[in-house]
Amino acid sequence: RMPVVLKGMELGTCTTKWTVDYLSQAEGSKEVKIHVSAVPQMDFLSKNFVYRTLPFDVFVRRAAEVKHKEYFLSEDEKYYLRSVGEDARKDIADIRKQFPILAEDVQIPEYFEKEQFFSSVFRISSAGLQLWTHYDVMDNFLIQVTGKKRVALYSPRDAPYLYLSGTKSEVLDVDNPDLEKYPLFVKAKRYQCFLEAGDVLFIPALWFHNVISEEFGVALNVFWKHLPAESYDKSDTYGNKDPTAASRAIQILDRALKTLEELPEEYRDFYARRMVLRIQEKAYRNDYG
Repeated sequence: RMPVVLKGMELGTCTTKWTVDYLSQAEGSKEVKIHVSAVPQMDFLSKNFVYRTLPFDVFVRRAAEVKHKEYFLSEDEKYYLRSVGEDARKDIADIRKQFPILAEDVQIPEYFEKEQFFSSVFRISSAGLQLWTHYDVMDNFLIQVTGKKRVALYSPRDAPYLYLSGTKSEVLDVDNPDLEKYPLFVKAKRYQCFLEAGDVLFIPALWFHNVISEEFGVALNVFWKHLPAESYDKSDTYGNKDPTAASRAIQILDRALKTLEELPEEYRDFYARRMVLRIQEKAYRNDYG
């Protein structure tokens, strides 16, 4: 249950074929919905980006540029494609359906059973783009087909230091964090790896990751269900909704905290601390290294 970089995997012809020219020609002018950001660090919490639609071939060429003659926000804006299903609210991303020609070039490593497969997310990023720190609830491979990425990872155990809002961390700049605003972040142990073209990063479920594209690059994320299928929210098309049992537990906890508000402050503080101790005693693992 630790991240690992796999090198020398047989990934198909994608690692040699997927040039800007080939990508543009292979999927042509089909329209894609993309993220456009005027700054390198994209923030899903504050939504510091806009959604726009471009023909795929135009998008690929723009994403590969550093300065743009045509742009939406600024001449050095960053582009990001995260493929989605035909209906993003109902359908999962699957490269075989959304990009069938490119899918023929890819050989996905078979480290899970076929029935465990959840989604295959096609990603293209401008050089310099940084995605927000977040966790996913399923195991996944980040297959770096072209370009280079730097990935910072944090253990699920360090969640108390990451200033979470749902599945996402408020700490955007993990290299130069605002420690006045996020003083506990220094306690989070950082793991880091550099992905070259052809590398595959295994990211276990619940591990936080922050991804920086050091070059224009194309990647494929493959998610699969590590837990029994019934553990997951059936309405989840992105693989980031907490398991149903966890969601129920959080709702129960919220109701318990609401009930504590009926007590005076000193009583509320005392019983809240007792609740924390009980959670630690009953639910915390004691075999972490």
